Amino acid sequence: MLRKLRWRFIAAAMAAITAVVVVLVGGMNLWNYHIVTQRQDDILAELLTRQESQVPLPDLPADLPADLPEGQEAPRDREGREPFREDAPFGRGGHSPELRYMLRYFAVTCDASGTAVETDRDFIASVTSQEAAQWGERVARSGGTAGYLNGYRYLKQSDGEGSTILFLNSEREIQAMLTLLAVSSAVAVISLLVVFALVALFSRRAIAPFVRNIETQKRFITDAGHELKTPLTAISTSADLLAEDLPDNEWVAAIQAQCGRMTRLVANLVTLSRLDEEQPMPQRADFSLSDAVWEIAEPARSLAQAKGKRYEQTIEDGLVCHGDREAIQQMASILLDNAIRYSDPGGTVRLTVGRVRGKLQIQTFNTCDLTGVDVARLFDRFYRPDASRSAHTGGTGIGLAIARATAQAHGGDVTARAENHGLTITARL
Repeated sequence: MLRKLRWRFIAAAMAAITAVVVVLVGGMNLWNYHIVTQRQDDILAELLTRQESQVPLPDLPADLPADLPEGQEAPRDREGREPFREDAPFGRGGHSPELRYMLRYFAVTCDASGTAVETDRDFIASVTSQEAAQWGERVARSGGTAGYLNGYRYLKQSDGEGSTILFLNSEREIQAMLTLLAVSSAVAVISLLVVFALVALFSRRAIAPFVRNIETQKRFITDAGHELKTPLTAISTSADLLAEDLPDNEWVAAIQAQCGRMTRLVANLVTLSRLDEEQPMPQRADFSLSDAVWEIAEPARSLAQAKGKRYEQTIEDGLVCHGDREAIQQMASILLDNAIRYSDPGGTVRLTVGRVRGKLQIQTFNTCDLTGVDVARLFDRFYRPDASRSAHTGGTGIGLAIARATAQAHGGDVTARAENHGLTITARL
């Protein structure tokens, strides 16, 4: 139990830290993708405007001065345009002189049917006219207006007669985004491994108060159990002697019944405390599960029939289990006793033992009214949905908790589900 508590603490801490790291890394990369893509789309929009108006990129002089003397106008290109403008989209202060050498793009014009009718490859050398036409037709017929294709960012502008698609080479930008993703992911993984090591290292100290409380509770239960056994034995012995002298005395019978109930409760508390230890069942061996359950099932059959209930059982032969035989028998006895005790008058009790998907399985079913019963809490210690009914049947609300702890100590678990006007409890080992 303490080991499970520690690993649950580690799992909870790592889940929270992992969620934070994933959000940070994911947000950072998504923001970077948005910024880079927006920048590419701005360039494409400007280029597309120039493409439609047949305005080429300015032919800049190579020796353009950085600062002009006061009163001197900036040199103009052969078309008479001033290359540097404050409102230019390609850089602070206007177009960069290196712009025409930095951009690699091509344009494809398609008709209304999506067939390429013209390609412009003046600023690209690695794409043939046939490839450009194929890419343009693919984008024109896809219905999208922007996206990435084969390392290029494209932007499509349509009119009534067709569409113009501009492809901008974005291999460097894509590689930069992938590099950031890889580096940030690697840093995140390494950070999580380091955090895991630190959390695992300090987890013992973190759960130390809980460990002390659990150890104190177990020690109290064990000591109280041993201390209660002596007076219970004395009371039980005295009641037995009184019963010989007063065989029909109802008060003596009540004393005997309550002594028996207290003795079972103390024994169950001690057993449950032992099951909470790190190694609750050190003496394990292979044994026949089929035979072990048969020994428990036969008395249960007689008890069920004596109470006027229909009893059915199916026990598969040759089942072998590795564990504590007495503990498994106690678990099977608890499940059968619970099914018989809480089934409807004249109801049905069914026991099924077999192998299901590689797991040994002990399953009980009993017809009953589950109104007001929280099935999910049936295995909680001292949970009793109907106190008056439990007092009548003699239940303590601790038996199913022992059954679950026993199954978990054998690498399995016990589950319950309501179905067919009854309750099915399944123990897997």
